[in-house]
Amino acid sequence: MQEFFRWAKSQLQVDKRLVLVYAVLYFLWGMGMDWFGTQVEIARFTYWWQVITVYLLYMIPISLLLRKLPFHAQYAYGLIAMGLLEFGGYALQSSYAYPNNLLDQFFGIRNFSLGMALFFALYFPMGNWAAAKIYGIVFSNKKEA
Repeated sequence: MQEFFRWAKSQLQVDKRLVLVYAVLYFLWGMGMDWFGTQVEIARFTYWWQVITVYLLYMIPISLLLRKLPFHAQYAYGLIAMGLLEFGGYALQSSYAYPNNLLDQFFGIRNFSLGMALFFALYFPMGNWAAAKIYGIVFSNKKEA
């Protein structure tokens, strides 16, 4: 277990500007997805500030831990993280799924959370790719992410 904590600590020690890139990217992404989910009546957070707790406080550390892994590994570990998050969000009713939404109609009501977890697990490899690209463009003459 100590080996894991040493590895995790090394993965989380990054340039503060990279964390800022993740924070801005994920905050905008989270607000956009919450807005979209509300507009098309798929799902939404119960409170707007959950974007901060989910996208910034939950997803950024996980993204940093996964960022150097291959795409398939980021997706697989991200699926575990998102599965737990989706299960918890709907079980605690901090997320709201609109009745008879598009995903329910297409996949069935019993597959809604699974579909959400499968989709949102892509956030980790996509978010890591986008954050690295943005960081490289904005801080191109600085050390790499």
